Amino acid sequence: MSAESPESLPQDPAAVEELWDQRYAGSGELWSGHPNAVLVSETRGLQPGRALDVGCGEGADALWLTQQGWDVTALDVSGVALARAARQAKLRSVQVNWVHAGLVEAALSPASFALVSAQYPVLLRTDGNEAERALLRAVAPGGILLWVHHPPPTAEEAEARGIDLRDYVGLADVAALLDDDWRIEVDETRPRHVSAGAGAHHKEDVVLRARRLQ
Repeated sequence: MSAESPESLPQDPAAVEELWDQRYAGSGELWSGHPNAVLVSETRGLQPGRALDVGCGEGADALWLTQQGWDVTALDVSGVALARAARQAKLRSVQVNWVHAGLVEAALSPASFALVSAQYPVLLRTDGNEAERALLRAVAPGGILLWVHHPPPTAEEAEARGIDLRDYVGLADVAALLDDDWRIEVDETRPRHVSAGAGAHHKEDVVLRARRLQ
């Protein structure tokens, strides 16, 4: 999954999977093949432990984290994307736990990851904030939640693309659930420099890094 989502996303998990499989199958390598720059900079100096890569796509972030010593679980709704990621892992002789599921459907063990990385995720909003709560639940005490996205489009831009921003989880939705058990370490917009891949036209990143205290 990625912020470069189709104009509308169905609600049914099987339909979401089919949509993303079609998108990946309709191209060669969809993304740049390089780890996201914010992930690299924000994990520098962290002690490797268990990491969760949410919406891993073709696996560049997961593979990079593994090569840095992390024990990585990487999930995505697209079997096509995961097959590409697994091939790359085999070529590099690294081990990643690939999970073919959406974030909510994966039913991950709570408080089990030192790092939960969500890079440009496309998560459907629900009345119960299920996706946001699944993200927070996955982070172990002392661990890091790293949420990275593009700045949201204006209302006019969203309307032109047929997107209803109310359908998707945004940074504000995640931040609203960070209570006294969390400390926000980074909350900023910074320049983005990417020369290849479907998201190369975006020039800024919105970054939220929060540490779970207990």
